[in-house]
Amino acid sequence: MALGRLGVWYPVDRLDGPGLRTLLKLVEGSGYSAFWYPESAGYESLALGGFLLQNSQRLMVGSSIANIYARDPYTARRGLATLNGLYDNRFILGLGVSHIPLVEGLRGHRYDKPIPAMRAYLDGITKDQRGAEDWPIVLAALRPKMLELSAKRTRGAVPYNVTPEHTAQAAKVLGPSKWLAVEQKVTLETDQTKARALGRKELARYLVLPNYRNSWLEQGFSEDELANGGSDRFIDAMVLWGDADTVRAGLRRHFDAGATHLAIQPVHAEGDIAARDRILTALADT
Repeated sequence: MALGRLGVWYPVDRLDGPGLRTLLKLVEGSGYSAFWYPESAGYESLALGGFLLQNSQRLMVGSSIANIYARDPYTARRGLATLNGLYDNRFILGLGVSHIPLVEGLRGHRYDKPIPAMRAYLDGITKDQRGAEDWPIVLAALRPKMLELSAKRTRGAVPYNVTPEHTAQAAKVLGPSKWLAVEQKVTLETDQTKARALGRKELARYLVLPNYRNSWLEQGFSEDELANGGSDRFIDAMVLWGDADTVRAGLRRHFDAGATHLAIQPVHAEGDIAARDRILTALADT
């Protein structure tokens, strides 16, 4: 199973079935190698994975992420095997520990310490399974210990909301044989006020989650920079904006830092499908 250089990450709960088919056609037709999707409030992760695989021909499809509190390890193992058995080994199971509000508040489970919880979950998936270390499983790893677990137990990591400096550190932890599939938000808005407004709206949901805030503090941002919607420096790091050449240069910084795959997330005004498609078309040759 080979994961190409460039993919797309998109919040699929914004789209219905026809909308998803249209997006997949554009992504695949533009030459991207993979399509990544979150565990959204609207769709169950593995069922959606089957739909995305059914409606594409060559794309790798990856969960980014499937919440480990949403299904037990045995179900995750069988889901991984089922989707790859039926769809030519095109599915990547990205796993994450999610966040306290989405686990305790939404699902009613107890949120355990991330590293022991993920280690136990991986134990459950791989128990008595030969060759499990080569299965297409990746972890949503931000901080060093989760990156180390990714390196030891899976094919790699899928960091989200990170800088190229974080990518360089992650590459050192993972080593050259692992996948480092980094998500990066982008917009082709050239007006700085409009671009940053789009960025602040997109990042608002993440700024209230402790896991991301702790990661950003380790990446060198201050509490002041994370307050009041985020400083300009913070927003500019999280959402690359400008013309296509400017954004491409920002994306290449992740590759230069050691990313093996980059999943670009188009940021646009709500419902502005034309802007989304313009971004994906323009950046497909990065």
